This record gives sequence, C-alpha cells and structure tokens, in this order.
Amino acid sequence: NPRKHEKVTNGIIENEEFKNCTESNSKWSRDHGHPATPSESLRTQMEEISIEGRRLEKILPPHPQLPKPEPPPRVSSEELTTKSYSPEKFTVDMMKFIRQSGNAISKRLSSKADLAESDVTEFEISGVKVLAKLKTEEEFRGRITFFSRSNCRDSTAVRSFFRERGFDFSEINIDVYTERAKEMIERTGDSQVPQIFFNEKHFGGLMALNSLRNSGEFDRRVKEFLTEKCSGDAPSPVMYGFDEENKDVVVDEMMRFVRVLRQKLPIKDRLLKMKIVKNCFSGAEMIEILIDHLDCGRKKAVQFGKRLAKKNFIHHVFGENDFEDGNHYYRFLEHEPFISKCYNFRGSTNDMEPQNAAMVGQKLFKIMTAILESYSSDDHSLVDYMRISQSEEFRRYLNLAQDLQRLKLQELSTDEKLAFFLNLYNAMVIHALIRIGRSDGMIARRSFFTDFQYVVGGYSYSLSSIRNDILRGGRKPSYPFIKPFMNGNTRHELGLQKLNPLVHFGLCDGTKSSPVLRFFTPQGVEAELKRAAREFFQNGGIEVFFPRRVVHLSRIIKWYKEDFSEEKKMLKWIMSYVDANKAGLLTHLLGDGRGSVNIVYQDYDWSINS
Repeated sequence: NPRKHEKVTNGIIENEEFKNCTESNSKWSRDHGHPATPSESLRTQMEEISIEGRRLEKILPPHPQLPKPEPPPRVSSEELTTKSYSPEKFTVDMMKFIRQSGNAISKRLSSKADLAESDVTEFEISGVKVLAKLKTEEEFRGRITFFSRSNCRDSTAVRSFFRERGFDFSEINIDVYTERAKEMIERTGDSQVPQIFFNEKHFGGLMALNSLRNSGEFDRRVKEFLTEKCSGDAPSPVMYGFDEENKDVVVDEMMRFVRVLRQKLPIKDRLLKMKIVKNCFSGAEMIEILIDHLDCGRKKAVQFGKRLAKKNFIHHVFGENDFEDGNHYYRFLEHEPFISKCYNFRGSTNDMEPQNAAMVGQKLFKIMTAILESYSSDDHSLVDYMRISQSEEFRRYLNLAQDLQRLKLQELSTDEKLAFFLNLYNAMVIHALIRIGRSDGMIARRSFFTDFQYVVGGYSYSLSSIRNDILRGGRKPSYPFIKPFMNGNTRHELGLQKLNPLVHFGLCDGTKSSPVLRFFTPQGVEAELKRAAREFFQNGGIEVFFPRRVVHLSRIIKWYKEDFSEEKKMLKWIMSYVDANKAGLLTHLLGDGRGSVNIVYQDYDWSINS
C-alpha cells in the first residue's frame, strides 16, 4: 500500500542519517537490477544495514499514532572513554531511544571498564531501577559439572547439596546422554556415578564430597578450584538440539512396499454403513497391487497384508478384522480421524522398525525421571514446567514419544504394562501443560483429559482413556459422558484385568491436590505404588477429627469410590497407609460402637503444581 508506506517512511526518515540509509537501499536495488518499489523498499528496511561502519539491526516501522522516535546523538568511541560523555548519560540516551521506538532490543550498555571508571552502582531510568554489580576476584568464574544417573540416591544427594549451597552446576545424566558415559569413564577411570568436576579437575564422587564437607574445607577448596575461568578441557555442558546416533534404530523392512501402496492405492472417501468413511481403500484393491508388485499369488498377498496390519501400518475402518480380501475397507495410520489430535504425531508416522516395547518403557522411565529430578523441588511437589519446556531432556522425550506410534504393546507383561501406562500418563500431563496449558471450568478441564492424545501402538490414547480404559480395566470414568473403548476392542484387550486402587496415587494430574509426580519401574511398581499411597495420605490426603467423629478424605476417593469398596472397608484399607497416630484414631472410631463415622470430602485445588 503506497499510502501506508508513505506514512511509515515519514515515521522513520526524520533526520539525515536515516535518509542516507534509504537512499543507499535504493542505490543498491538499482545496481542489482531490482526495482525500488515501495514494497521492496519497505522489505529492505527490515534487513541489517551498514551506516558509516556501524550496524543498525532490523529497523521496525513504528505505529503511525506513536510519537516519532529521536535517535541518540552520535558518540565516538573516544568520547565514551572520557568524562565529558559518561556511561550513565550514554545509557539514558540509548534507553530513551529504545523506549520511544518500541523495539525490545537488549544491548550491552557499557563495558565493565566503563562502569569501573565511573563507579556507577545504581541509577534510575524512567521508573526502572538498574543495579550494576561488578565481579570481584573472589567470585566464581569456573563451572561445576557432575555425571549422574536417573533414580540414583548418590546423584540425588550431590544435586541437593549443590542446590542448598546455591551453586550453579551442569548435570550430565548418562541415562539420557548415553554417549557421554564413555567420556566419563575415560576421564575418571570409573563407571560409577556421581563423578564431580571443578572445571577440568576431577574431584571425585559423593564420598569425596562428604569428606571435604565434614572437614570444613569445602569453601576454601571450591574457591581454589573455581576462581580461574573454565578451560576448554572441562566436560562440556549439555548442548540443545544434538542427538546421539542410535544404531539400533533402522527403517522398517516393509517400508519399501508401504511407499508403493501409498502411491498406487485409490484412497478416497466412501459411503459405508450409512456413514461417510474418509481416506480408505478396499482389501481387494490392495491385494491387486501387491500381486502385481510382488509377482505372487493371492494367498501370499493376503498374508503380507496381515503383516502390515500387525505392524500398525493399516487398520480396518471399523476395527472388525486385521486384514481380509474383498470388500473390507482399511486406512493408513496417518489417515485415521484421531491423528490430528495426537501430539506425538508430527505430520508423518514413524516409519522406523518398532523397538522392543519393554526397552522403550525403560527409556521413558529414565528420561522422565531425569526431567523430574532436574526441574522440580526436592520433594517433587512443585515442578518448573517452563524450564522443562526449554530443556534438552524434554526435546529428547518428544523424539521418544514418536517411537510409541507403532509400538507392540502386547509384548508387555502385566507389571511392565502397569509401569508403562503410569509413566506415560504422567509424561503426557507434563506435555499437555506445556503445550496447551489448563483453563478453569469443568468443561475446559474435561477437554484437557479427553482431547490431548497420543497415538500409541496404532491407536489413540487420551489421559482419560489411559486411566479408565487401561489402568481401571474399562470402568466408568468420573466424567459420565466419556465412553470407554471408543476405538474398538484392541484397547480393551490391553486393559488390566485386575483393578488395583493404588494406581490413583501414582497418577499426577499436574494440580496441587493430586498425588506427587513420580515414575515407576516394572520390577518395583507394586512397592512404589504403596509408597506413593503412604506419602499421599500422610501429606494431607486424610485428616481425622476424633471428637466430632469426622474423617476428611481427598476428593479423588469420592470420584473413584467404586474402586475402594464401601466406606467402612475403605477406611480399614486406608489404615495400612497412614501413620500410627491416625491409624490408632481410625481403629478407635471404627471399633468403639458409639455410632457411625462421618466422611467429608476435601475441596480439590485445581491450581497447577508449579
């Protein structure tokens, strides 16, 4: 719009310096054969421009209703070093220009030497208080690094010690960054963790740290190690965006046939059972293409189709069978209606050979435990979701989540399945809070638990379906309008046959009233769930008011009361997970014969546990 451009230009070209800038752009356009049109001129203003040896970055046109910005006076480098133009005056002028133009540009306002000469420690800028603090020789310029593992007691002790002392440190979890394990062994000659480094100097493990702390020499030795700047020989911190090479992951052997089918099959919408079924093809159409491509008989082509279905490349549109010849209709996984709601689907399916489900479950436990230990409080009751979202560990988790798409969940044992879905639920809650957040209101909360989904083993799973369809074996959800087993019988087959009410204390909904966030191992999942229930009830999940014969219970018990049997038996069951004092009070209330015990359910705090 030339008229709009004219306003923008008038808003920018207010002095000789900016006019020269525009004229140089026009000259450059003519020299390189580009027309100096208004739109082209505006586009060039958004690029980096050199003005008399100085660099002006990304000139943004101000809104026409805003005051016209005034650039700061030109100051030479010689003037900056003299007292005639102090760093304070330069700072004020520069901040005034940035404030007027509306650009959120962070610049170094003065060097350390400038501040040292002027002795400026505090000054005011239009209501903004700026403090300048100079590093002294005693401040730490080095780096503390330690190698750790997930769910390691010694690593937790080292981490807690540095946090209590207020030290910044770089942690390298070799369960997440497996390629760094070899580096640790080469540097220390030991495969045990933790291994602590002050700059490039190997300090030792937890025993060395405790010995130094008990001797009272810790502060002196730390100053001795860290007053020097960290050299390039120190263990490098974790870098964002660099994946290790995984030699175990290969392209699925059937992908070359799947590519042919995707290109040749007549995928289209069809009318089936009075419904419009989108993006599907018939079994007969697929058989004909396979016969032609494989140069085989019809029977072998059908067997090949069954193999594709077993690997979750294709599914029957109504879940009626794996694969059959004739007028049975199927669709590819990427064409399923639910796929757009699955947040571990990034535009295309994972075409790599599905990894062993137990191995993927182990990776899930290790990486999520590393996230929990690094970005939560010591008791894990508060979680820093912002730091998680910016972490390399979370980026690697998102990559791992793609490996779930065609996973063979039927390979898992009962305990492996229980631990896998408990961990997946808690990981999905973290992802959901980061990705979509949580709104107030019953409908918004219900949407949080039903609409945020993953594709796992070829089928979609929401938070609600994992809790109710898998962990509770298909029992009625707390939200009555949610139908279980919406995707056919496959999910029902994966549901746990025996209900374990302890699962409710292993699931964290990301709220302050839900159980504390944790992750589980297949070999210890039952004991770990009992520990989770014990901590939940001992930290406010139950309160006993003996004189009034009233027991306050978490509202989670009310929502899933059918999982805990009738009230008297439920209180006896809870007695196994409370401290001796509360257990004694409950025993007296239930056995004194003086009347019934009144149960009141606590209000649920839906605020996020951050």
